Amino acid sequence: MTDTATVPRVPRRVAAVILNSLKGGVVPRIGLPYITVGRETEIRALLTDLELIAEGGASFRFLVGRYGAGKSFLLQTIRTHAMGEGFVVADADLSPERRLQGGQGQGLATYRELVRNLSTKTRPEGGALNLILDRWVAATTPEAGTDNGQTDPSDVLVPLEEMVHGFDFARMLRRYREASLEGDEESKAYVIKWLRGEYRTKSEARAELGTTTIITDDDWYDYIKLFARFLVGAGYRGMLVLIDELVNLFKIPNTVTRQYNYEKILTMYNDTLQGKAHYLGIIMGGTPQSIEDRRRGVFSYEALRSRLTQGRFAHEGMRDMLAPIINLHPLTYEELLVLIEKLQQIHAGYFGYEPRLGESDLVNFLKIEFGRVGADTHLTPREVIRDFIELLDIVYQNPDATVAGILSGEGATEDTARAGGSSAGTGAAATGASVAAEEAAPSATGTPAPRASNPGTTPSVAPGSAARNPADFAEFIL
Repeated sequence: MTDTATVPRVPRRVAAVILNSLKGGVVPRIGLPYITVGRETEIRALLTDLELIAEGGASFRFLVGRYGAGKSFLLQTIRTHAMGEGFVVADADLSPERRLQGGQGQGLATYRELVRNLSTKTRPEGGALNLILDRWVAATTPEAGTDNGQTDPSDVLVPLEEMVHGFDFARMLRRYREASLEGDEESKAYVIKWLRGEYRTKSEARAELGTTTIITDDDWYDYIKLFARFLVGAGYRGMLVLIDELVNLFKIPNTVTRQYNYEKILTMYNDTLQGKAHYLGIIMGGTPQSIEDRRRGVFSYEALRSRLTQGRFAHEGMRDMLAPIINLHPLTYEELLVLIEKLQQIHAGYFGYEPRLGESDLVNFLKIEFGRVGADTHLTPREVIRDFIELLDIVYQNPDATVAGILSGEGATEDTARAGGSSAGTGAAATGASVAAEEAAPSATGTPAPRASNPGTTPSVAPGSAARNPADFAEFIL
């Protein structure tokens, strides 16, 4: 076990967010460095993309994994790291109301969500658009001098005018700068409203801003590219766009609408790889079915399938991490053991008690989780984490019960455990014996008692999966 003295102390507010989010099956937006385990290869590949973006390039990736496999967790981990490195991050989850393209404003709704969630290192919770614009204005005022080498706004705006819709975008930025210098808060609010894509009609924009151009469902992605280019001029290193829940495109019932959305993905993919976009990275998360299904998934669009299909030389054990699709593999036993140990330390620190689960208890817990039928192929980190936090809550609320008793489903007290020769540190063999005895004993009604999870049984193991041999894992020592 890791020495508790070396475990970094987690602030109570952060610990509460971590525990409540994970128990609810969602990814916390703060505190991820305290619980990040594994995924070194995937993280290293995505960090390489950030270096490319900072140098003026662009990247496009798909993160593919089953529900609960860790897609959203990895996206949030990269988000946190990118903000710390000086990037601006925009993230959004697709839904029936938010798509990449739609006849009723669904694409524009995604754009609005991305802009609303603009995040920086100093504003990680989102809503950083005003902060970004004010920083740029401050850097281009005469009072700024030559502190940051940027005093002329034209150096930033003129290159934007050469891009699609760049003239109108640059005009709005000039309008915002002038309003800021004059203290005109109303005009600033109008420009922010325009940049957020909140004008529904051209007449409304003409009345308030004197322009007939508004951001629409068809051209919102062009403004994302403009934002990425502008952010570099505002002092940031680039822009990272995270779009999760691609499965909502897979669920679109209308074939034509679904193909339009995949065509938008193709446009983004081509722009980033052909050098048409600059300082922009795009990462999309989805399930294997939403990507690989030939009838409704991304691969149903032939132009995407031919570009994204894995080559003939990549195979299990020989992964190409430079490919556009990154498939997430399950966490190993060892990685899960380290993860639940960290969670126990956070839980104990938050509630103020000494951790009661020894290493043998943690191993037994994982044996129970992976002892279910089909667990080797269907069990995800989300389910393991949720069950473990529930176990920690029960152990904390029942100090008289033994850990071994709770794991076996008996809820035995300390006195009962001592009488039966067991303790909180009882190994899998003793626990398995107690469960076997319970199975053999009939219930009060004369019917067999319900079977409890048996940590003494051997988990189902996929053929050739030596890493999941419980006999080897039982002796694992941190």
